[in-house]
Amino acid sequence: MVRVHPRHPDPQAPHAGAAGLPRHGDRLSTTLVLGGTRSGKSAHAEGLLPADHAVYVATARPVDPDADPEWADRIDVHRRRRPVGWETVEDVDGRGTAETVRSRPEPVIVDDLATWVTGLLDDAGWVRDAASVADARTDLVTAVRARTGPLVLVSAEVGLGVVPSTSAGRRFRDELGLLNADLAAVCDEVVLLVAGLPVPLKVASAP
Repeated sequence: MVRVHPRHPDPQAPHAGAAGLPRHGDRLSTTLVLGGTRSGKSAHAEGLLPADHAVYVATARPVDPDADPEWADRIDVHRRRRPVGWETVEDVDGRGTAETVRSRPEPVIVDDLATWVTGLLDDAGWVRDAASVADARTDLVTAVRARTGPLVLVSAEVGLGVVPSTSAGRRFRDELGLLNADLAAVCDEVVLLVAGLPVPLKVASAP
């Protein structure tokens, strides 16, 4: 299920612009952008897309600003920097991301998959090996594999730090790691952002 916001509220929001997504044969490429916290992954991913029109899938579920003002501020920062020509689609129940990847031919960006996985785990009660989480992962990977239009996916790379001290932390790390690996296998391009610098891990080449 999705919630659509056709236009951005701040037409003066900055945007780096795009030189165009790389091609893979006769279609535009799918790109996975990975990175840690404050690595610059979102800004890099946004810069890959045209400023005049794109579909932005926001996976962070709406929160009560009074209950979590810091998180609400983070969401607001992302909203304000999107170009005026972009359409925002909010995935409010975990199903809208794959649905949008399948159905929208325009350039699509999904930001980000860490919050998407968190929402799925919340819905499943953080039960290990929940079928709903595995099914959602398979559905998204299948949609990405079949996509012919330009697509940029943003995800956190969480496998480089210490082992989480809680069961929930380890559950999140494992689920996101599985999703990242599955998506990297079907995306044409994979980039890792380190200290704001893009490090190519997989480069598209014509078949």
